[in-house]
Amino acid sequence: MNPIHVTTAGAIAGFATIAAVFATLWWMLHPPKTKAEIAAKRAETTLRERLGTVVVVFSSEIQSEHMMALAARLARGQSSELLAIYVIEVPFTLPTNAVMEEEDRTGLDVLASAEAIAKGSGVEVRTEIVHQRETAQAVLSIAKRERADLIIMGSYREGKYTGAPLGRDIERVAADAKCDVLIGVEGKHGSLLVDEATQPSGTDEPRENSTA
Repeated sequence: MNPIHVTTAGAIAGFATIAAVFATLWWMLHPPKTKAEIAAKRAETTLRERLGTVVVVFSSEIQSEHMMALAARLARGQSSELLAIYVIEVPFTLPTNAVMEEEDRTGLDVLASAEAIAKGSGVEVRTEIVHQRETAQAVLSIAKRERADLIIMGSYREGKYTGAPLGRDIERVAADAKCDVLIGVEGKHGSLLVDEATQPSGTDEPRENSTA
């Protein structure tokens, strides 16, 4: 049996062939990502890096229970800090630090519901009642103070007819906020995001947007 002689050129050619085979197999198992996949990955990374503090807004007109449920789920997935605020508009006839018992009591009830919704998703939430002349200014000031990455709020309409524009406070926050703003208009039934178990006692279903 004749011995096999391996030349340098033959060895190089053999290694090149093996490398080409392995490279082909790797490419088949790891196909290049599409533009959509690259964009989705970039968005996911940005969300994870930037979604640090989320402010959820409530007031007598801004009913955000359904958005609170969404905020809690986002916070749980991104380890974000949640702050739920209830804004009370103080008339110019009173000082901004005036005691407004009925409004404060309503705010406490609303924020208790927000805490229950957050707890249902396994996350913690800070709460705060804010007295201010204008809702929009209060929201913008709190967002600046907290260095918020996202403001979340429900919406309402100025009029009772379907074509009415969104409330002025909503539009102003969306226009002037230095961070992202997520506005949710509650659907007809409003039960998709909010679990019945997190509703305030004595209510059978989520509160509807009374001005829609």
